[in-house]
Amino acid sequence: MCLGIVGRIVTLAEDHPDLARVDVAGMTRNINIGILRDEKLVPGDWILIHAGFAMEKIDEQTARNQMSALRDYTGGDDPADEDAS
Repeated sequence: MCLGIVGRIVTLAEDHPDLARVDVAGMTRNINIGILRDEKLVPGDWILIHAGFAMEKIDEQTARNQMSALRDYTGGDDPADEDAS
């Protein structure tokens, strides 16, 4: 079984079009977005990540559902709750 982690794009790397800085559970890291180059990703987009690669662009509701399911499974806090207004 593979686990996909949800992240939100913070910035796109100007010098390397296949990389983006992505917020993953409150930590920012470089993620390879090359697989999704046709999606025209922008900061604020939600993505599903596996092994450091963006595998799929997802909508915000799907992202929240995925984070909630992971939180329920692990018993952890949901970092997205801090963004909810």
